[in-house]
Amino acid sequence: SSTAIVITEQPVSVSVPVGYTFTLRCRAKGRTSLQYQWFCQHQSNCQQIPGATQQDLPVTAQQTQLYTCRINDLYKNAVFSDWVKVEVHQCVARGLPPQLWRGEPVIVLNPTEQRVEVGKPLQLQCAAMGVPAPCYQWYRNGNLLEHQKKKKLLITHAKVSDSGTYLCCASNCHGEHWTNAVDIHIGETLPPAEHLQLCHLVFLSATGKIALLVGNNCYQHHPNLMAPIRDVFELRLLLEQLGFQVVSLLD
Repeated sequence: SSTAIVITEQPVSVSVPVGYTFTLRCRAKGRTSLQYQWFCQHQSNCQQIPGATQQDLPVTAQQTQLYTCRINDLYKNAVFSDWVKVEVHQCVARGLPPQLWRGEPVIVLNPTEQRVEVGKPLQLQCAAMGVPAPCYQWYRNGNLLEHQKKKKLLITHAKVSDSGTYLCCASNCHGEHWTNAVDIHIGETLPPAEHLQLCHLVFLSATGKIALLVGNNCYQHHPNLMAPIRDVFELRLLLEQLGFQVVSLLD
């Protein structure tokens, strides 16, 4: 029976730069001597690794793939270890990880600032290297987000209350590393920039002199004109010298 073999040390997932060399380990106990065989799976193709018949499997990271180890005894009992993921980062900033890297988390992808309409999906991403592979935990405004424990944070229907400052902590047994903090704005549909600019000027300077210039370039029954762009530009300079605040729009 398979209880004849007990795995005492499972291999662990890692997240490493391309070309990095490390060892996957598996240990087991049995009633007879044991034989080990490692397998790898890239995309959906699973194969035995030739010659990989030791407890330790040396790996030089080339591409992201999964590994498992089969252990069998002389009575035809066999068990498989957990599948582990070797995640390989192709482009890592120069100088990372340092020569003395011990496997502590190193952030290689930071989330980016976003504006999202109410009801639309909000997705943030980060990634970190680490041996073992880091665990992730997202925060908003310093508060832990209970269910956001993956590299990707996903909120399928964003609400105004989802606005705030987000960051993620990547941690493993060697320590932790935090991503940059990013501001996320969730709001109603945003008007175009020109519209905002116009409103801004009208409200701020109701007492001042405002000029709205519209240069039309594309006419239905006319070739494209070049002059309107130049005219708007020159007229704008002139009006600004006369103390007007100018909003220039094209087409």
